[in-house]
Amino acid sequence: MSTRRVLALLGVLAVLAAAGCDPAPRREVAAAPVNPGWRPLVLPAPPGPPGRALLRDATACAGRWYAVGGLADTAGGTRPAAWSSLDGTTWTALPIAADSFYGRQNVLYAAGCRDGVLAAIGAKVGGAHGYPRVSTWRQRADGGLVEVSASFETYGGPKAVNVSRLAGGPRGWLIVGNRSSGAAAWVSPDAADFALVEGAPELAGDGRGATWAFDAVGVPEGWLAVGGVLPAGRIDRDPAVWSSADGRSWRRAVLPGTERYEEAQRVALLDGVPVAVGLRGDGFGAWRRTGDDWVAAGGFAGAAAGVGSGVRAAGAPSVDGLVAAGSRLLAAVSDGAARSVWTSTDRGDSWQPVALPLPVAAGAQRDVAVLAVGERSWLFADDGERSAVWSGSVSGVPR
Repeated sequence: MSTRRVLALLGVLAVLAAAGCDPAPRREVAAAPVNPGWRPLVLPAPPGPPGRALLRDATACAGRWYAVGGLADTAGGTRPAAWSSLDGTTWTALPIAADSFYGRQNVLYAAGCRDGVLAAIGAKVGGAHGYPRVSTWRQRADGGLVEVSASFETYGGPKAVNVSRLAGGPRGWLIVGNRSSGAAAWVSPDAADFALVEGAPELAGDGRGATWAFDAVGVPEGWLAVGGVLPAGRIDRDPAVWSSADGRSWRRAVLPGTERYEEAQRVALLDGVPVAVGLRGDGFGAWRRTGDDWVAAGGFAGAAAGVGSGVRAAGAPSVDGLVAAGSRLLAAVSDGAARSVWTSTDRGDSWQPVALPLPVAAGAQRDVAVLAVGERSWLFADDGERSAVWSGSVSGVPR
C-alpha cells in the first residue's frame, strides 16, 4: 500500500473516530496531587453537653468566616452548631437559639453569607413518615443564630421533595430545592421570612421535561440556579441553568450536553464568570458561561478512578462543594466510594486532584466542604468518626 493511501486511510479512520467519540472534554490527571500544605486549625467546643462535631458546610464574606454543622452525643442525639472567625484562623462557637422541637435537633447543612451576616438551613429526620424537618436560621445582631419560625408546608408537606442550598446576593437571599412540581425556590429580603415559589413557569417541570435544582449563586443581575432537566421519554438528565432578577420569575437554558446522564450540581463565580460542576456520565464535568452562552469545559473522574483509591463505588456520585480560590476553582466531590477535592487553573478546562490530610470515604454521615478567600483555602472534613478543619494554599501563595 502506498504512503499516500496509508495516510488517506488514517485520515478516514480519524474522522470516523471523531464522529463516533463522545464530545465530552478530557479528564487529564496530574501525576501527583497538588499539596496545599494543610495546617490544622481548632474549632472550640460549643457550650452545653459534649458531643462529636459534625461539619457540613462553610462560607465567608465581608471579612467574616463561618462553619456550620452540629453536635452528636453518644446516644445518637444531635443539636445545631456553628462557628465564626474574623481571620480564618481563630474560631469561636456561636450561640444557638432554637425555637422548635426539631430545630433543637437540627444539623445545619447549608450556609450562605451576605454583608458579613450568616444564614443557614438545617434539618432533622423525624415524625411519623421519617421526613427531614427543615428549619432556616438567621444571625442576630449579637452574632448568635436563631431559628426562623415557618409553617410546616413552607418546606414540608405533601408536595415536599428537598431543600437544597442557600445563597446570599445583591437582591437578598435565595434557597433552591425541589417540590413535586419540579425545581422550586424560596426568597427573602433578610433571611427572616422565606416565601415559597413553586410551580413557576420555566423553573418547574413542564412539557419539555421534569426539572431539578441543586444550587444557586447571587449575580449582579439577580440570581443564577443550576440543576438538570429530564426530557420526556428519556432516562438521562441534561444540565440546565435558570436566571432570575427577583427569584420569582425564571428563564431556563439547557447547557451543552451529550447522550450521557448530566446535571450541574454546584455553581461558583470565578472573576465574575459563572462556572458549574456536576455529573457527566460516569465522572464529573464543568460548564461555564461565555457572554450569553454556556460552553462545556473539562471533566475528571473522581477519587476512586482519579487518585487510585482502589475502592469500588457503592453510592451515588455527587458534587458537594465548589468555590473560587483566587484564580483557581476548588471542587469537593464524592464518586460513590471516596470523597476528594480537585482544582482547575483554567476555568474548568482541566483538573488535577488535591492532596487531603486524611482519607474520607463516601457516606451519609461523612462530608468534605471547601472554602476559599483570595488565595487561601480551608478544608472541613468529617470522616464519620471525627471532624477537623485545615487551612492551606492550593496556589502555593503563602498562607
